[in-house]
Amino acid sequence: RSMNQAVYSPQNEGHFGLAYQAYAHFTSPIRRYPDLLVHRAIRSVIRGPRQTNTVVRVEGAPVEPPSKWCPYTFEQMLELGEHCSMTERRADEATRDVESWLKCEFMSDKLGETFEGTIASVTQFGLFVRLDDFYVEGLVHVTSLPSDYYHYEAEKHRLKGERTGTTYRLGDGLTVQVARVDMDDRKIDFGLADDKPRPRRQPRKRRGESGGPKAAAATDKQPTRRGPRRTRNGPRKPSAKKG
Repeated sequence: RSMNQAVYSPQNEGHFGLAYQAYAHFTSPIRRYPDLLVHRAIRSVIRGPRQTNTVVRVEGAPVEPPSKWCPYTFEQMLELGEHCSMTERRADEATRDVESWLKCEFMSDKLGETFEGTIASVTQFGLFVRLDDFYVEGLVHVTSLPSDYYHYEAEKHRLKGERTGTTYRLGDGLTVQVARVDMDDRKIDFGLADDKPRPRRQPRKRRGESGGPKAAAATDKQPTRRGPRRTRNGPRKPSAKKG
């Protein structure tokens, strides 16, 4: 969601996410209309008279006019790309709406129950918390936080209390209680069951990995000369010449 959505176009503009300078929507798990349009365009090149080093034709195959397999003008391809982009957005919105409704239905009989969750997003008006046991997200409104005036620090992804200094930041753990489920608006509201946020979890280090700057400094430390060794008769003393 942080990047611009992709659109279908007859112009080759590459693929930003894959870092390809040339890209065509050719195959997918479910065949879609943009795939069929690309198939028709490729077939018109293979069967057409145009000579190119990038196409290998079957010897003796008949040459056919490109319009037989891809009877579209450039303007028509632009319109088809815009239409396919629009229908894809519409399908995505319908999918998200159904998912939100199902999540609300699932949580509707859990009012008052408490769950462990993680802060997934921070806004001026509150915290979006995703439950650890379920892929369900709800809002802890800023007015339901412990009594204080909270400053929203967007660059640090956190809310900080002016008087108490209590901080709620992205990735912190919270214990929340299901406060309200709105089936019509597809929204779930949480309240805090525990006022104190838990610090974000640190990833476990694999065996053999360095323990951080201190461990690195310890491994880089050069061995130093030890002091006088202790013998059975006591510490060895350096001999001194008498004048």
